[in-house]
Amino acid sequence: MARLNVDIKDLRLKNPVLTASGTFGYGLEFADFVPLDELGGIIVKGTTLAPREGNDYPRMAETPMGMLNCVGLQNKGVDFFCESIYPQIKEIRTNMIVNVSGSSPENYAACAERIATLDRIPAIELNISCPNVKDGGMAFGVTCQGAASVVSAVRKVYPKTLIVKLSPNVTNIADIARACEAEGADSVSLINTLMGMAVDIEKRQPLLSIRTGGLSGPAVKPVALRMVYDVAHAVKIPVIGLGGISNATDALEFMMCGATAIEIGTANFIDPSVTMKVIREMNAWLDRHGVRDVREIIGVIA
Repeated sequence: MARLNVDIKDLRLKNPVLTASGTFGYGLEFADFVPLDELGGIIVKGTTLAPREGNDYPRMAETPMGMLNCVGLQNKGVDFFCESIYPQIKEIRTNMIVNVSGSSPENYAACAERIATLDRIPAIELNISCPNVKDGGMAFGVTCQGAASVVSAVRKVYPKTLIVKLSPNVTNIADIARACEAEGADSVSLINTLMGMAVDIEKRQPLLSIRTGGLSGPAVKPVALRMVYDVAHAVKIPVIGLGGISNATDALEFMMCGATAIEIGTANFIDPSVTMKVIREMNAWLDRHGVRDVREIIGVIA
């Protein structure tokens, strides 16, 4: 068997396969389908300083080769996570990573600082790219200055591995990545969802309550691959790739384009055991091609 472990700064992953925030709950919801300990890591659903109700329904819509969502970061807040969820997940023997969002740099920092006190949470993924909230979120991820302000504020109070999740809804994602790197990000993950829309022609109105939402699924993969390639050639920190990954072939494409690890998102809704299939198929491909260490294929596309 090939060696599958990779590193994201101080974060040691037993394999490159992570779950994308918002598609895997807190991990517990998938315990009947996946041996959680065998994953490279689990990125739990978005967490904010205060509870959020999210957007009104309807907030999901199926599209060709994908789906739209405008859930809007519904969660019960960081205190609920620390007091009620953390005790249930802290013994899962993989990297449990919290996706953090906020409405101001100070808000992000306060949430991150609270999570930093949890011994068994080795990293956070800073969400500066959510397109489905009315304040904060993507507003910080679409300019270099905005991204830098959040990363800088969080870096001052968060000593562990800091991953920053980037928005694809920008002019030059490589510039945003460089701004995050300059302020101390240990890694960047990309892409978050693309802004999209769907219409009910009988009702003559949008399918989503807030009109637009984030497009995910196989439809976004070519865009995500190109952006991962661009960012991997623009920064020195590790890149985590996501966007439409449904099988090992997809995952290997992202790694060849420069991703050190990958996240699987929407595919979890279709097949709750897809993560384990990707790990097995990735290992089989490496064995067939005589590759002894998965790191040999990272960034092979110059």
